[in-house]
Amino acid sequence: MTSIDKLYGLVLSGGKSTRMGTDKGLITYHGIPQRDYIYKLLEEVCDATFLSIREDQAATIPENFQIITDENKFKGPFNGILSAHKKYPKVAWLVLACDLPLIDVKALKELIQARDTTKLATSFALKENPLPEPLCALWEAEGLKAAVDYMNSGEGSCPRKFLIRNDVSLVFPSDEKVLLNANSVSEYEEALKIVAK
Repeated sequence: MTSIDKLYGLVLSGGKSTRMGTDKGLITYHGIPQRDYIYKLLEEVCDATFLSIREDQAATIPENFQIITDENKFKGPFNGILSAHKKYPKVAWLVLACDLPLIDVKALKELIQARDTTKLATSFALKENPLPEPLCALWEAEGLKAAVDYMNSGEGSCPRKFLIRNDVSLVFPSDEKVLLNANSVSEYEEALKIVAK
């Protein structure tokens, strides 16, 4: 269905972080800003890695980081994902939200190893609630092309709903804690306790 030669990594760090009250990409769990940490993880497993950012964040990004600025054509997380797809439409993207403090290289390798290039995406999911995690997923080029059509059709703007409605492969990580999503202060505190162990 699609070329499997190139896999690019994308750190979604352009959100407004309204529930957290501070930029989630700048929170430190591992001694460096979280967006930098995720970027470095992706560098270990991808052919190229990029930070997805808002235009007003550009001045705060270290010079050695590659960036893709949101085009603001689409709503929500698809804004960053599809801005990246437009820039490099022929590659698959390993997309990670910057609010995954427990994600690690082992988990990313599990996801890549389980990749099914005949599907639109290969996504992590939890066994107890087997719904795709679109912001911890490997999106094939064909899947992102279909996502553009989905967004342009006005059917919706939710990446999870898009994956639920389409042919995707679900992968259950051996350590489900890697999918802990820190969106609020209480989740941040919970993640900090686990990281400190």
